[in-house]
Amino acid sequence: MVSMSNERYRFLGKGLAALACVIGGAVAAQGVQLAMLDRLAPGLWEVRMREGGQADRICLDNGRRLIQLRHPNLTCRQFVIEDGPSAVTVHYTCPGQGSGRTHLRFETPRLVQIESSGLSARLPFDFAAEARRVGDCSAS
Repeated sequence: MVSMSNERYRFLGKGLAALACVIGGAVAAQGVQLAMLDRLAPGLWEVRMREGGQADRICLDNGRRLIQLRHPNLTCRQFVIEDGPSAVTVHYTCPGQGSGRTHLRFETPRLVQIESSGLSARLPFDFAAEARRVGDCSAS
């Protein structure tokens, strides 16, 4: 009976070690998620809608702000669908505020293509835009 107990502990120990490797790998992978967006140059960016030509300017400290253009400054849960060197796709949910799915395609560190759709203020949105770095952010 003692040998059976030792065998269980060995099996349990191997299982816990495997679980630690999986969790450690997942944590390490999260640290490098959306690395394509880190390649975008910080500064003043102009986001021009494809239809209507409307343009807005935003100051970006990093490219991750482009994920939630219809839900700026909200803390939302994000689920990464695609995470490649030239494109990322993220689905996000902002409790009580809506949700969205954004696809960003890298062209250069100063140019990115955006497609986004979802719900904001209980209304649907769907747009395609081009974001281009146009200068430095002014100190306000």
